[in-house]
Amino acid sequence: MIKVDLSKAKLAESVESYKDQVASIHDMIHNKTGAGNDFLGWVDLPLNYDKEEAEAIKAKVDELKDEIDVLLVCGIGGSYLGARAAIEALNGLFPTNKVEIIYVGNTFSSNYIAQVKEYVKDKEFAINCISKSGTTTETSIAFRIFKDMLEKTKGKEVARKRIIATTDKAKGALKTLSNNEGYTTFVVPDDVGGRYSVLTAVGLFPIAMAGIDIDALLAGAAKAREDLNNPNIEENPAYQYGVARQILCKQGYPAEMFVTYELQLQMTAEWWKQLFGESEGKEGKGILPTSATFSTDLHSLGQFIQEGTKVLYETVLKIEKPISDIEIPSDPDNLDNLNYLAGKTVDFVNKKACEGTIDAHVNTGGVPNIQITMDELTPYTYGYMIYFFEKACALSVYLLDVNPFNQPGVEVYKKNMFKLLGKPGA
Repeated sequence: MIKVDLSKAKLAESVESYKDQVASIHDMIHNKTGAGNDFLGWVDLPLNYDKEEAEAIKAKVDELKDEIDVLLVCGIGGSYLGARAAIEALNGLFPTNKVEIIYVGNTFSSNYIAQVKEYVKDKEFAINCISKSGTTTETSIAFRIFKDMLEKTKGKEVARKRIIATTDKAKGALKTLSNNEGYTTFVVPDDVGGRYSVLTAVGLFPIAMAGIDIDALLAGAAKAREDLNNPNIEENPAYQYGVARQILCKQGYPAEMFVTYELQLQMTAEWWKQLFGESEGKEGKGILPTSATFSTDLHSLGQFIQEGTKVLYETVLKIEKPISDIEIPSDPDNLDNLNYLAGKTVDFVNKKACEGTIDAHVNTGGVPNIQITMDELTPYTYGYMIYFFEKACALSVYLLDVNPFNQPGVEVYKKNMFKLLGKPGA
């Protein structure tokens, strides 16, 4: 389903030389004996996810899909990135499904929030508030604003039906509010952290609301769980990728640029950046995750990558078969001198751009290059890809001897912000 090509990665060590460490970490992950083991619920999630909740999600979608125009997904970080990544990857940037998905609660930008308010004021909308605690500041502010708007424009009874809370199963501010108001609730599992939560209700409800087959998504992840439950690095592409990252870091490449050739994969890159950055960047360790969309960013970053300071390596996500393709027409005047491409497809050009770029960056620029190839973008293959990167990330970070599943550093800015805002007790 996914192939990893390290032939152009310029590795100073073989990934096979890590076979004993990899086998040990594999056991650590599956036996839940390593640091952060209380957040390893994602490992078996594709097999033991809550089937009743999945059916309840589909039932709620059926209840709302013909009634609303917009779903406001209210969350930040792992509470929205995975869903947005999947929705944009599979539906494109101009989707045709009836319900438009708009993301709020991920910013303090008053301009953005005001524009969303103006945009939805004459539309039928629902809110999916996603927060385990119910007190995440960005999310809570947006939820308060749009809940108030929905109640004032449609009344509390309609609002009660159209507000869906994805939160802790038993406690917290959002759970308490949901119990008091009678909102539909879905569960953020205790043993799955935010950046690993896309295959839980956190991601599944918005993804289903966007018209995507969540059963196929979960089936793809289950297949990945089966294929990648293998301690042998020679047979496990996720582990090959995870080890190659750390080898390149030791070789003096502290930054990884995740490269895609499809605009609709930009949010997949953002999800990837959170997954690896928040998991790995601790104790003065880790690889800086960056991203680019080619060929677009070759016209802005290409010069630096080709001839600038050698601080990064590239990981290129390649899709063999595009969701759609367009043939380039002939032009009788041929003023742009493009008739040599007439009859060929745009994806053909895109793939040749990819091949030419890899050759330039690797062989002339000296930039190491990891290639990850997927056959196509479908809910099934995307679910497979989600699990692939989750497994690779856990292995790669454990190799650094840090906890992949906590994020103590992000609390520092919050403490400073709360003090400046005058929060009681801050």
